[in-house]
Amino acid sequence: TNRSLGEGIKACLWEENKNWVEELPHVLWAHRTMVKSSHGDTPFSLTYGTEAVIPAEIGMPTYRTTAVDVVNNDEELRLNLDLLEERRELAAINEARSKSKMTKYYNSRVRGVAFQSGDFVYRSNDASLAAAGGKLGPKREGPYE
Repeated sequence: TNRSLGEGIKACLWEENKNWVEELPHVLWAHRTMVKSSHGDTPFSLTYGTEAVIPAEIGMPTYRTTAVDVVNNDEELRLNLDLLEERRELAAINEARSKSKMTKYYNSRVRGVAFQSGDFVYRSNDASLAAAGGKLGPKREGPYE
């Protein structure tokens, strides 16, 4: 989530990186209304039980906004809220299936590494808490025998 939000903010910013706070609500809206591949639904619909109306649809009549039956709208919203728990359970099942699939793919590509006495190795700076060099600093230190 944090990575996709960071990428969304970077995409909205141009040469000046000062106004990222102004872009944050737009990026969050896009993040909450985008269908997630892991469970096949939007976070907004899993929270509120209905699809979001995007700001462009509010000012301009579309089929979705004109087809709403105002009389039966409250009843349909209650029905959606009743079915919301089923949608959440289905999303949890789909997310578990997706996680299992990703785990299987990852584990199929992992190689075992065996070290012998006397081998030279590099140690991660995260593990040794070496002086922070930022994103451009060295990621490993060594070699050590």
